[in-house]
Amino acid sequence: MNKTIFIAAAFALSATTAMAQNAPAADPAKVDAIIKDMFAKVSPEWQARTNLDETQRVCTDSRNQPNAQQAEAIQKRELATVVQPADGKFLGDWKKGFQVANTGTGGQFSDRPGGPIGANCFACHQMDPKELSYGTLGPSLAGYGKDRNYDPQVIKDTWTKVYNAQAVFACSNMPRFGSMKFLTEAQLKDVMAYLFDKESPVNK
Repeated sequence: MNKTIFIAAAFALSATTAMAQNAPAADPAKVDAIIKDMFAKVSPEWQARTNLDETQRVCTDSRNQPNAQQAEAIQKRELATVVQPADGKFLGDWKKGFQVANTGTGGQFSDRPGGPIGANCFACHQMDPKELSYGTLGPSLAGYGKDRNYDPQVIKDTWTKVYNAQAVFACSNMPRFGSMKFLTEAQLKDVMAYLFDKESPVNK
């Protein structure tokens, strides 16, 4: 690259970065008002979804970078919402778990009431190594159970993460599938089986 062009490009990049860093923060109250206005014509159930709980408010205001005290408070509060399986069993049917992991409906305006609800895991993670389409927002989960020697304690810890990721990592991008009752206990067990069952393609 021509030296003059390189210097100009570097200057432009640094100027853009500086402008972004010095941009005034948006007024949270104004942002909340705009969002509520956008949802004004939807059902009360959907309107209620615009109300941030304490964890969501801290994560939003800190732009997902809470300080140590905030992070500790979030994890403690969210851990208290985690419910262990009633029968003490963490693994269900891995084949059903694949369906849950590969289903992305249930949380959108366009979804029909009573339709299938899934975790949409493949939107963020690689799971079955043979699958060609998956997201990269989260880490690869290929070989998840095998790589962890199917350790019972890891299974329990993973249940906590799937049930409520905020209990493990404050301001995680992962949904709180269990504590928000988006997935049933049976669905959570099936997803766990998809991760840990030795016959699951995830571990092949």
